[in-house]
Amino acid sequence: MSRPRIVIVGAGFAGYQAARGLSRLVRHEADVTLLNPTDYFLYLPLLPQVAAGLLEPRRVTVSLSGTLPHVRLVLGEADSVDLDGRTVHYTDPEGGAGRLEYDRLVLAVGSVNKLLPIPGVAEHAHGFRGLPEALYLRDHVTRQVELAAAAHDPKSCAARCTFVVVGAGYTGTEVAAHGQMYTDAQVRKHPLREGMLPRWMLLDIAPRVLPEMDERLSRTADRVLRQRGVDVRMGTSVKEATHDGVLLTDGEFVETRTLVWCVGVRPDPLVESTGQPLERGRLVVDPYLQVPGRDGVFACGDAAAVPDLNNPGTYTPMTAQHAWRHGKVVARNVAASLGFGERRTYRHRDLGFVVDLGGTKAAANPLGVPLPGPLAGAVTRGYHLAAMPGNRVRVAADWLLDAVLPRQAVQLGLVRSWSVPLDTASPELARVPGGSEPAKNQPGGEPAKNQPAGEPTGPTEPPGPVRRTDTPAEGDS
Repeated sequence: MSRPRIVIVGAGFAGYQAARGLSRLVRHEADVTLLNPTDYFLYLPLLPQVAAGLLEPRRVTVSLSGTLPHVRLVLGEADSVDLDGRTVHYTDPEGGAGRLEYDRLVLAVGSVNKLLPIPGVAEHAHGFRGLPEALYLRDHVTRQVELAAAAHDPKSCAARCTFVVVGAGYTGTEVAAHGQMYTDAQVRKHPLREGMLPRWMLLDIAPRVLPEMDERLSRTADRVLRQRGVDVRMGTSVKEATHDGVLLTDGEFVETRTLVWCVGVRPDPLVESTGQPLERGRLVVDPYLQVPGRDGVFACGDAAAVPDLNNPGTYTPMTAQHAWRHGKVVARNVAASLGFGERRTYRHRDLGFVVDLGGTKAAANPLGVPLPGPLAGAVTRGYHLAAMPGNRVRVAADWLLDAVLPRQAVQLGLVRSWSVPLDTASPELARVPGGSEPAKNQPGGEPAKNQPAGEPTGPTEPPGPVRRTDTPAEGDS
């Protein structure tokens, strides 16, 4: 008799943890297959540090094949799920079509950038959900400061060294905090025109920074940002984005070449193809993380609306902390459905939150205890090292080197503006010339336009306009 086939779609926080748990629980009794576009798990909370040149990109990626024994890795992007036929259809990295048949299915496809109907944002902003976007932002910010330093026109210089971040949640706050430190370090050795300094703006319609956190932590983050020189504007957002800058909701026009979009996330569009009931785009599941009426189908992470048993009538938020624990529970319940152990409902206890603000600064309340000053910074970095499933020594080494050596500010030129559009169902993949957006992102399966306008910063970019991050999952999952 053939062994049961378990297919896990997505290797984010939930999918990775589910695969790791199942590799231990069912080891030689079932075939576990993990379908993912990349061969690594991305530790998303440290992505702002990649964009700021503090960590090298490989530090925040963990090899799937190297850390998931007894799990078969299939590289590809899921296009659709046939629940009646118990089949997942996907496209491999070279454009070939494939399919995976399953007896048990775990949908852990995560989330993508959340779009709002604001004119110009899709064309001129960039998100922050994947490694390509972080690499692009690091190159772009570095280039803008270098071009500003060489500019003869004060107006052009000011626009190039003005950076606008929309969204004051986890990711947006960390991007602005680390970004300000990065550009300040750049101009120490190569000053801009007299009287000019890099300017970072953090916008949000919420009344305070980090509105989802305790007010004391919010005040801490706000104070650190303002002390660094970040222009924090609450109750303000973008009304329109153009090639030359952004029009704010208060009527001010800010000239800039950089718009970073961190307003939140939305579930991956793949879940819509299942035809199952959704809750704000998330697949409805029961407390055991199983899709009602679909035997053997489970969902977890940002793609699933998981009932919050501690707060009846609500669902667990889209955070990395929940996704990580969803993965553990779904692994146990899938194994239980095959006769290994007993299943259990998903219940959680708030472990607190940590937000790295760069240097020794952080906002943290582990287990609900607010921490002050450098202690918060130490706890925050200690938490990340403990949570990472690999690369701990390398990450710690990069932090140590950053404390004693100047940060390198160079352009690698690996990711172009047009290859990381904001409106994409695949933020983990950079778009390539001649490629097209996966069909799951398009109504009726129509392919998206291949190349949004590029960035006018040099002859190597496609002609057109400029520009273009939310945590331990806002999904900053």
